[in-house]
Amino acid sequence: MRASERIINEVAQGLRSLEDAVAWFSSLEQVERRAVLHEVVRYSMQAHATVNDARDGLLRSGVKPTMTPAVLIVREPILEQMGKIINLPPSECVKSFRILLSTFAVADARRRETECRGTCSHAWHNLS
Repeated sequence: MRASERIINEVAQGLRSLEDAVAWFSSLEQVERRAVLHEVVRYSMQAHATVNDARDGLLRSGVKPTMTPAVLIVREPILEQMGKIINLPPSECVKSFRILLSTFAVADARRRETECRGTCSHAWHNLS
């Protein structure tokens, strides 16, 4: 399992803090940051993230609701908005990461409770 995959999923499962993940993300080069943002969006798509997940994620992210990625994430269609978020200027990357990762965490928790409850064989859902 890649470091990014492990860190993202550890945050989603409450095994790692969002602040720890943000510190790791902030240490990456810009190209790597973009790749991680794309990865979080892919995971969010797999978890079938909704705007309601995004609203809850935004509350957890610590990002002000007036910031550009925050305004985008709570609009439909969510996948289109996520695409806009990952293409924001580099100065928005950390806020974007916080919001996208928090949204994924909410969506993934819902998925683990519904689709994967008791029968999950996904390696990323069995980290502990």
